Amino acid sequence: MEIITTQSQRRTKTEMALANIFKLPPIPKLLLEASKILDAKTPKSKELVDVISKDQSLVTKVLSIANSPLFGLQRKVTSMDFAILVLGFSELKKIISALSVIETFKNKTDKYLDQKEFWLHSFLTGSLSEKIAEDVGFSVKGEAFLAGFLHDMGIAVIHRFFHSHFVTIYELQQNTELNLLEAETEVLGMNHAEIGSFLAENWNFPPSLCDVIKNHHNPNESTSNFLLASVIHLADFLTMHLKIGNFEPDKNLALDMEAMKNMRIHSEAEMETFISGYEEFLINQSEAIRYLN
Repeated sequence: MEIITTQSQRRTKTEMALANIFKLPPIPKLLLEASKILDAKTPKSKELVDVISKDQSLVTKVLSIANSPLFGLQRKVTSMDFAILVLGFSELKKIISALSVIETFKNKTDKYLDQKEFWLHSFLTGSLSEKIAEDVGFSVKGEAFLAGFLHDMGIAVIHRFFHSHFVTIYELQQNTELNLLEAETEVLGMNHAEIGSFLAENWNFPPSLCDVIKNHHNPNESTSNFLLASVIHLADFLTMHLKIGNFEPDKNLALDMEAMKNMRIHSEAEMETFISGYEEFLINQSEAIRYLN
């Protein structure tokens, strides 16, 4: 039996396995098509309707969200044209991104990973990242949502393609003082943030987005977008701190106060004031995810 004795060797073996996973989920085609339309200076509703209509399940869920109490409409939304009017292009891009990625992975819940908990955490981190980015003056809100939504995708990859290792990581966390990143590195030689960045590269996402996913636990190590990495790091922490969409494997997540200076937060008192403004937002957003499942 092969014995991997060093962290470097474990990392090399994991990287080789990732490179040879030919069934690594491709970026959803519908997401690519919809994003191209939505990223245009003047998005065309008809083109968007044509793309979304290719997936009847997506149509049903978009209409369900548009008819949800979140928007409080008196009139029932029965067409995609009206849904786009109600939701707006920005909200629609967020919904399409979330639904298409969730559909692509389709991991099954087991005792080691609750899929509903995972996707709720991902969606809320994305939504909160978008909100914080707007509040601190970060211009590309859509990128903030996607980076936040995808920040833990490496966990989904490990659970699906390295399941026996996922079990070992889970047991290490249960039986030792190791946190999630430490347990992953001990077993695989790399952590979920690095694996998530690998997936983003595989999907040909911009290098800056890959960098943010890789460094969402250590934002000041970001080489191309430390502000966005700090936003994602804070959003991730807030779900834990406020216990809304918190994710069990991340229970020992610590906030990097040095990184918070990137957003002009210099003390714990300033942080508490900042945090207090987001609890209601998270509660409202947690209602929205019910319509994505």
